[in-house]
This record gives sequence, structure tokens and C-alpha cells, in this order.
Amino acid sequence: MNHSPPNFRHLYYFWVVAKEGSITRAAERLHLAIQTVSTQLAQLEQAMGKVLFTQQGRRLTLTEAGRLALSYADQIFLLGEQMQEALAEADSARTRLTVGISDSLPKLTAYRLLEIATQLPRPVRLVCYEGEFDELLADLALHKLDVVLTDRAVRSGTTLRVFSHLLADSETIVVGAPPLVKDWGADFPRSLNGAPFLLPTRNNALRGKIDEWFELQGVRPDVVGEFEDNALLNTFGRRGLGLFFAPSALVHDLEEQFGALLVGRVPQVREHFYAVSNERKIKHPAVEAILSAVHQGVLGT
Repeated sequence: MNHSPPNFRHLYYFWVVAKEGSITRAAERLHLAIQTVSTQLAQLEQAMGKVLFTQQGRRLTLTEAGRLALSYADQIFLLGEQMQEALAEADSARTRLTVGISDSLPKLTAYRLLEIATQLPRPVRLVCYEGEFDELLADLALHKLDVVLTDRAVRSGTTLRVFSHLLADSETIVVGAPPLVKDWGADFPRSLNGAPFLLPTRNNALRGKIDEWFELQGVRPDVVGEFEDNALLNTFGRRGLGLFFAPSALVHDLEEQFGALLVGRVPQVREHFYAVSNERKIKHPAVEAILSAVHQGVLGT
């Protein structure tokens, strides 16, 4: 059965009703009569050949078809907002770069990467969001983000049309507050047996490599804290709660910003950083600049 293409004004009214949960509140938000919204919603259902809402008490509830329609409407109106922003910025001097930053990615690494974009001839307006890896990938697939910076590649076989681009491959170091370095720094790495450590949680890409390295060295650390968020781990490390691992390229930044001193280098445990995009070939000029700079060794290894 053929149906007419949806009227986008009707689709917008449906979207507002779904968000507000009632035609009355939607009509107030839209500054329209209740009957107008109700009529146009009925016309949309007729055009689609589907019932989009059911009545449950005083509240409207989406049907299965309604939930599906809403998922597409979310994308449509998000893209509409992004189009308006892009057009508004087209005449400005700045390029917009919307970045998702995985919560497991060292924030100093994120800064070093994004700093490259801020030094382009054409100024960049950065919009940064932090979140869990899978949530950020979903937002990327919906074009809510231009790129995701993370410490892991996208799993093969994913249904999302996203692509991983290796940015850097860095050996790690063990660092800590000065009193801890004094107590545990001699005869590295054997001196680490029983040392207090702050580690990433087991869902972090680096944790398995760290555990394997401890085992190979015959070291049994005293794990005093496990953190999903890298910034929180660094905060506890700065306070001297335990030693922690970090990319070797950040050794000077860690000393300057956190007062963390080098205990020893761990070349066997390497950390990888990726830019994930929804394009096999990067086209955004700021992301292109980041890729080009890191391939020239800006982050170090």
C-alpha cells in the first residue's frame, strides 16, 4: 500500500506531542489550539497508515510504530538544528568541531590532540562531550558528533557505520606523588610488590595489559582503587592515594599539573589512541589536521 510522504510540519507536531506527553501541553508549547494539533496529528497517522499513540489515562503513550517514528524524527530535527547552526557559522570565521571524548581517555591526551585543532589558520569552535564509548558511538552514527576520541578501536562486526583511525601508540609509565615515589621507586619494577595502585576498571582496554604485565613481573600490587573515569583516577593519584599508569608522552604534563613523578617506564604495556568517524576517509579539516600532526609525532610514543 502506498502512503503519501509525511508533511514535516505534521511530523514536527507529532515530535512535540511525543516529547510533552500530551496534546494539551504540546499545544501550549506550540502556541496553537488543541484542536489544530489533534487534527494535524490525525492527518499524519492517516498519511503513514499507522496509529502512533494510545491513550493511557490522561497521558498519551507511543505505540511501537510511534516509537520507531520518534527515533527518526529525533534524527531529522537534530540534523535540522545542526543545519541551522552550520549555516549560521558558514559566514563566521570559525569552523565547528563537535567531539565525543571517551571517559577512559586521559584528559591530558584529549587536550593535546584538540590543541592541534585550535592552532589552525581558521579558528575552531570546540564543542566537547564526555561519555561512555558505546553511547558516543551511537551519537556519532546519528551525526550528533564529528569525531570520537578514544583508547580503543571499534569492534569488528559492529552494525554501526563508523571507522577507527589510529592516532598514536604510546608506551606507558608508572607515576605517583613524591612520597610514594620515594617509598616505592627503588629497584623498579620489583619494588612495586605490595605498592598501592590506582587502576582503570576491567572494562578499560588498558586494564588487561596491566594485569598481564604485573603477572609477568611477579608483582602483586595493593589495588586501593579502580576507576572508570580517568580524570577521577588522576585526581586521587594527585592526592597520593596510589601509583598509577599513564602514557609516557605525558610525563612532563603530569609533573607540571599533578605533581606526579616518574617511577619507571613500562614499554611492554602500550596504550593506543583512536579517532572514530562516520567516514572511512576523514573530511573535517580540523580532524584531518589532528591526524596529520600526530602522524608527524606531535604526541610522541
